[in-house]
Amino acid sequence: MSHLHRDKSKLLARVKRLKGQIEGIERAVQADEDCAALLHLVASVRGAMQGFTAELIDEHLIHHVRDVTDERARQKGADELARALRTYLK
Repeated sequence: MSHLHRDKSKLLARVKRLKGQIEGIERAVQADEDCAALLHLVASVRGAMQGFTAELIDEHLIHHVRDVTDERARQKGADELARALRTYLK
């Protein structure tokens, strides 16, 4: 994933926010928070994870499919993305 180095700090910031949101869910469960509040917390984590995933997919498409001139490397990048999406969509 060397192509992510330019955006590494941005990606790490997203991961840290996700970690904080997950910890917030843990604290809410421990504090016996209302179900509706928990559902909102979970929904926010899901949205944040989807945004993070979309960013990774975009980067992969750009650097391993769209901008690749070698057809074998392009096919490899497309295959890798297809496998990841199959796993993601299960």
